[in-house]
Amino acid sequence: MTSLPALPAPKKMGLVIDLDTCVGCHACVVNCKEWNTGGYGAALSDQDPYGAAVSGAWLNRVHAFEVVPDAVGERGGEVVGEAGEARIVHFPKSCLHCENAPCVTVCPTGASYKRADDGIVLVDEDMCIGCGLCAWACPYGAREMDLAAGVMKKCTLCIDRIYNDTLEEADRQPACVRTCPANARHFGDLGDPASAVSKLVAERGGIDLMPEQGTRPVNKYLPPRARKPLAASATLLEQDTSGATGLFAWLDGMLDRI
Repeated sequence: MTSLPALPAPKKMGLVIDLDTCVGCHACVVNCKEWNTGGYGAALSDQDPYGAAVSGAWLNRVHAFEVVPDAVGERGGEVVGEAGEARIVHFPKSCLHCENAPCVTVCPTGASYKRADDGIVLVDEDMCIGCGLCAWACPYGAREMDLAAGVMKKCTLCIDRIYNDTLEEADRQPACVRTCPANARHFGDLGDPASAVSKLVAERGGIDLMPEQGTRPVNKYLPPRARKPLAASATLLEQDTSGATGLFAWLDGMLDRI
């Protein structure tokens, strides 16, 4: 079996995902697929991409949940079917580059490993035998078997981008971060308390995904903010706008025609 680095990584490169601003557009999913198909490692294959039983390898996926806030109005809640002031939460999921990564320690060949210098978890495809043990060990379902290549694949944090000196500094980010139109994805060193991502986690109360698993994920999630009740928002529509002037008067008139 493979061992984790003996000493903590001096850097903890990872993602911070804002569940409050993610709109579920899947731009991160598509750009991840595009970049990794032509970049580091072998292409991400698809099976029957235009047929009825399409399948393929994706390193990043977005799930959507309909939830009702709990009594506090913030975290938690239960899945609902219809009634109530429900909200949709879009939940991106990829490898969390855990400090105590079970996918690494279960690997029989050493193909799955955690880098000692920055904590990124990778797969050496030349050593992978496609046994699938790492996928079974990952509690987040973050690994995918590439059926065409016969090896396991996962998020690499676009390691071929973030250290690529030939790219503009603004482009030295994972493809998913660079393409997000809602600025819901952030990248940086979570081992540095002074980094922008660490400050963001502290300010917004960032959380670990499934901390009870003991994997100590590097990636963090920013929980959705509390929403105003629908009744409070409805009062805004009842306000008198007859005294509006300039642009607002024009806009009010155009809306009345709809």
